[in-house]
Amino acid sequence: MAKIYSTRTPKNLNLKPKDETISFLLNYSKALSVINYNKLKFEALLN
Repeated sequence: MAKIYSTRTPKNLNLKPKDETISFLLNYSKALSVINYNKLKFEALLN
């Protein structure tokens, strides 16, 4: 039988990512290119 892994999260949960993490994600999203061709998707990392 499957277990349900749901718990209550605290209301004062405060997530603050590092500046390096934000910079990495922004640079990655700028370099990522998704090309749709017919029913296919091609992902290219332009680095």
